[in-house]
This record gives sequence, structure tokens and C-alpha cells, in this order.
Amino acid sequence: MGAFTMDWRKSVLLVAVLSLAPLAKAQSPTYHLGRTPTAEEIQEWDISIGPDGKELPPGHGTAAEGAKLFREKQCVVCHGSKGSNGPAPTLIKSDGKTKPMYPCLVPCVNDSNVMSLHAMYATTMWDYINRAMPLNKQGTLAPSEVYSLVAFLLFKNGVIPEDLVLDAKSLPKVKMPNHDHGALALEWKHGTPIVAGYP
Repeated sequence: MGAFTMDWRKSVLLVAVLSLAPLAKAQSPTYHLGRTPTAEEIQEWDISIGPDGKELPPGHGTAAEGAKLFREKQCVVCHGSKGSNGPAPTLIKSDGKTKPMYPCLVPCVNDSNVMSLHAMYATTMWDYINRAMPLNKQGTLAPSEVYSLVAFLLFKNGVIPEDLVLDAKSLPKVKMPNHDHGALALEWKHGTPIVAGYP
């Protein structure tokens, strides 16, 4: 009786596996949906800017132009008129006397980790503002507007002089305060563990 029951279970399992085989074939990598994007479409989405800035587009901007844009583009609504007194992350280090009206949002970006002082590369700021700002209108800033806003924030945090014109050549040369204190990620190859010995 025990041997018969075991053989019966194996038979049911075999039938189940064989009946599911056509379903597995239906879920092959070819779905016959959509199309391969064109080179132009891929280029439109390829907006990442690396530390060396070689992908930066033409354009230029100054701190004075950025100060005007900070108001015009409504950055003050989220970041406050001083860049440190709004509900959104701190952009301009405070004077230490003025306390923000709002609790620090998670992840908390305050005076201790303002991007202008914490980022290793000025190009990181350009990349982030270009892709993520202004809130709910991402991707609407022209390259010169992004250069101007970066210049304004770097100037207000004491990183560059007010009259420095930022463009694709000058921006990557800006020496950030945290440049020598950060660490780049180690080179990684597909299939290798990120942490040695980690499963």
C-alpha cells in the first residue's frame, strides 16, 4: 500500500509538471509587445552627468541669474526664502541663529549635509537639479537655468565667487569642500558579490 501511494504521488507530480510545460513556454522572453526604442529615444532619456562633466550640455549661468530664478521658479515655496527655512531639504547653510519653521523631512537634509557642501562633485548638483527639479515640473529647466541655479547655491554656500560663470568647462573644475573626503564605489562586475563573503 505504501509503495503504491508513493508511485501515485510521483505520477501526479509528473503529470502536473508536463501540463505546466506549455505555460512555461508561453512565458518565454519574447512577448511580441512594444518595439525596440530608436537611438534618438534612448538619447533623450540618457541624461546622467558623470563627475567629469563630459555629458554636460551647452549653456552658462551666474549666481545673480540663479538668485532671480530661485524666486521665479518658485524654489522658495519648498526651500524657503533663505534656502534653509522651508519644509524641503536645506539648500543654503543657515546662519545658525534662524531655526526652521518645519521639522526636517526624512531623509533629513539640513546644515550638516547640504548638497553644496556634501557632494564630492559640482556636476552632481547639476545632474540632480536637471532631472528632479522643480517638484512636479521635472525636466522643464533649460540647461542655462540649471547652471545658474547651481552657481547661486554654490555661491551662497561659499564654494565659488559670485562672478564665476558656470558652463560645461568651468563646472567640473569647481573644487567642492568634500571632494577629498568622500569615497567612490569600488568597480563591480556583474555576478560578483558586492560585499565579500555575503551570500
